[in-house]
Amino acid sequence: MPAIPMTYVSDVLCVWAYVAQARIDEIRTKFGDQVMLDYRFCSVFGDTATKIPAAWGHKGGYEGFSRHLQEVAKRHPHIEVNPDIWTKVRPRTSASAHLFLKAVQLIGEQNPDRAPAGPGSPSLYDRAAWKIRCAFFRDGRDIATWDAHAEIAAELGVGMDMIEAKIRSAEAVARLAADYEFCDKQKVEGSPTIILNDGRQRLFGNVGYRVIEANVNEILRAQDSGGMSWC
Repeated sequence: MPAIPMTYVSDVLCVWAYVAQARIDEIRTKFGDQVMLDYRFCSVFGDTATKIPAAWGHKGGYEGFSRHLQEVAKRHPHIEVNPDIWTKVRPRTSASAHLFLKAVQLIGEQNPDRAPAGPGSPSLYDRAAWKIRCAFFRDGRDIATWDAHAEIAAELGVGMDMIEAKIRSAEAVARLAADYEFCDKQKVEGSPTIILNDGRQRLFGNVGYRVIEANVNEILRAQDSGGMSWC
């Protein structure tokens, strides 16, 4: 039985994608090689110096946005949010972190020794993406910077020269451009978005694990029976 393609679109500076990561990890762990996860990025925080004042200028600006994230963390105890984010730590863009992660993704794909230990195990990319999210939201580090990327690469055991090679060759740039183009063609509304069943099933925003699981199970049932999904 072929694996079900599941596209997960996010922006690393989006708190709802940070919240949702535990649900995606559970899908990967529970379904293993029944689900083929395709990680892509969208640009929600491409220019934070424009976006946040425009969206939050009448609600307290950066400080108001930071307070909002603290409230989100209170409602979702499996995450931590550092009070310094957006008050003292203000990444200029998510694009540089996306580019770093695309380079890591390529390295993981092209080096068999860095493959996951087995179905459901986190890949090099999975570990890198979670480190990036935690570095910002939990630890209050500016993940837009090259220095932060170098620190995270060292934590992963990946040489920064390998990361830089993927960026200098434009492989990582092309992969990121393909993600943004995919989001445009698919009319992705924002982060996070889950796309299943050739685009017929789409889950956007803070969607609970049971809803995601039900959608996956229904596609598996339909695939097994040869019928159409009723989701």
